[in-house]
Amino acid sequence: MHTAIRFLKEGWDVIGLDNINNYYSVKLKRKRVENIKKICSALEPQFELIERDLNSDIWVQLKSMDITAVIHLAAQAGVRYSLENPGAYITSNILGFQRVLEFVKETNIRQFIYASSSSIYGQTAKVPFNEEKEAGITPESYYAATKKANELMAYSYYKTFGVCSIGLRFFTVYGPWGRPDMAPYIFTNAAFERKSIKVFNHGKQMRDFTYISDIVEGIYNSFLHSVSLEGADYMNLGNGNPTNLMDFIGSIESISENSIEKVFVSSQKGDVSRTFSDNGKAKRLIGYEPTVTLESGLKLFIEWYKYYHLIK
Repeated sequence: MHTAIRFLKEGWDVIGLDNINNYYSVKLKRKRVENIKKICSALEPQFELIERDLNSDIWVQLKSMDITAVIHLAAQAGVRYSLENPGAYITSNILGFQRVLEFVKETNIRQFIYASSSSIYGQTAKVPFNEEKEAGITPESYYAATKKANELMAYSYYKTFGVCSIGLRFFTVYGPWGRPDMAPYIFTNAAFERKSIKVFNHGKQMRDFTYISDIVEGIYNSFLHSVSLEGADYMNLGNGNPTNLMDFIGSIESISENSIEKVFVSSQKGDVSRTFSDNGKAKRLIGYEPTVTLESGLKLFIEWYKYYHLIK
């Protein structure tokens, strides 16, 4: 949603492709689309949503359109859900990605950007996570394995077909309109609804929480530089300042002015103990420079949460 709005404000027509599945709140997804259209109504560029799956014949229709770039942010998300339903990750993250690659190849699109994930680094990579020192990568979850597979697929399409691409390894993205199954949303909901939360690994985790506007700037700058970048490259997009999980929860409690009951439990399969982005490569190649602190970002997120759930 945020990426679509960024491109619309820059004067680009945007076609959104989404199957609007029920992995999480369909209502929230519909509201995102409404938000795009509301903002778009005051702009000249056009937005169109096509409700179809990646693994459909929609690509025939898209081939008839004058498309400049593909920003592929669709995936079956969630580390823990990949333990329960690995088949969904093959369908969306592997077969769906294959359909996107074929479309980019057949239409000779030069500007192709896709979402990878910080989860591909696993537990053994040295911190801060650096793309050029990643020999020890061992994904801890099936989700992470499919995202690393995307990078390998993109590389092979460059070597065999000359398809250029940029994979962006996102680090724990949060912000308004974010996913309800992620920690920022879950913890904020617990603060206002007086619910308890499970704190995995007894709170001994660190995450490089990255605010959505910084991620969107990274995506847009990747688009601007994609014509000059040759090959199948990838880079980190993170905040570069990891936060202890207990400090993160404490910030939510402070901003919301509500305490949260915590139940400390062991870590779950697929989880990693810490993430930490080295943004040096992204800064060098696309001028990436995150600007939103965790405190500022959480205030903005909680303001949105109160509007969405408590005020409107």
